[in-house]
Amino acid sequence: MKKLLLIVSICLIASNVFAESKPFQASLTPAVAIHSKDTRIEGLTLSIWGENPQSGGALGIVNGSSGNSSGISLGFINYAENYTGVEWGAVNFAKGDFIGFQYGFLNYAKKLKGLQLGLINVATTAQSGLQIGFINVIETNQWFNKFPDELAKGMVLINWKF
Repeated sequence: MKKLLLIVSICLIASNVFAESKPFQASLTPAVAIHSKDTRIEGLTLSIWGENPQSGGALGIVNGSSGNSSGISLGFINYAENYTGVEWGAVNFAKGDFIGFQYGFLNYAKKLKGLQLGLINVATTAQSGLQIGFINVIETNQWFNKFPDELAKGMVLINWKF
């Protein structure tokens, strides 16, 4: 009986630690919010400045997504560690992997797989990506050496790597 109680207790504690997610978040800043910034949001986030790991939609002025997040972020500034989905704002920044569509004045992804559409588009590297804008940079591309698979390090109007 003691073993059974111990196992049930461990399972309950583990489920609270590993399955901590909420369907809604509202925040003024990451520190002034309904839930802590470590809580995963699987639903909708409304914020002046929010920062959570998430799967769902984020609508705010500054949307931060930590860890591996996915969904759609609509705001003035969107930033993420790793993101899959859509970032639509004046500035979109993915510190790590970005898979999807970035639309804004300035778009940055460390590793791009998808489409960047904006005035300035920058990717450190691209697995497969297309950039359309005034300035387009994929730092690991070589200058026309691997055409048509990749275009160049920097181009006006369009750049790619496939």
